[in-house]
Amino acid sequence: MQTSLPDRSLFARPHLRRACGWLAAALLAGCASDPAHPPPPPTPAPRGEVTGVPATSGELVQSDTNRLVTLEMRANLDSLYLLMDKLYRRNPAEWRKSGASSVEAAAARVRDAVEQRTPWPALQGRRDIAALSLALAPDFVGDRVAAVVYATADMLVTAHGGKTVFYLIDSLDAQHLYNAARNVEILVWMLAHRTDAAGRPLLLADELTPAVRNLSYEREFGKIVARLDLVAVFGTERYRRAAIGYVQGLLGGQFVQFLPVR
Repeated sequence: MQTSLPDRSLFARPHLRRACGWLAAALLAGCASDPAHPPPPPTPAPRGEVTGVPATSGELVQSDTNRLVTLEMRANLDSLYLLMDKLYRRNPAEWRKSGASSVEAAAARVRDAVEQRTPWPALQGRRDIAALSLALAPDFVGDRVAAVVYATADMLVTAHGGKTVFYLIDSLDAQHLYNAARNVEILVWMLAHRTDAAGRPLLLADELTPAVRNLSYEREFGKIVARLDLVAVFGTERYRRAAIGYVQGLLGGQFVQFLPVR
């Protein structure tokens, strides 16, 4: 009786057939591409572009330093408004305490109070660092997001001499700007570590867990600190740079002259 031998050919084995199929597909894909005409590189994701602030007539009475500090002040307030929106959406119970109809309405009230320098009722007439201390007190009741953002903004404006736009007659105290930067760092630390009587964080902000890594709040606060520190250091060089500029003008005047042609 004749028995048939098992088929030991290559394609009799299912797993080898699959491997050969994959290899053939890869070879065909490689042949399909033309080395002389490689595929175009992927289009980079849009990252935005730098944009300038529209010119105003007030710039005629602003020095370069005035303009720099004005832009820094505006950028820091805008960062606070961005943080306010993020904090409201992370802590929706806070904006509801204000009685506003929406997040946007609650945020608009805070922005108006900051821009117009009107007191915030829940802070009991306190301003700058006194208001910030109250807003971060564990027993504070009311809209804590509004209180923290308003108090921080008021502290920044106070450190800038109570102004948000600067002209030739204005002056700044570099140490006050430096102190404001350290106050923002203290604020970030308190938000990360201080809790209320029930042991809950004062406000939910950054989140760092095995599943979620969100440090966007600290990153935005870091931008505020960096701008303040830069302007503070620049402020310490103001008079030195003025003297250097005067000397450069004297020396440059000897070289920037028309040359004789006859």
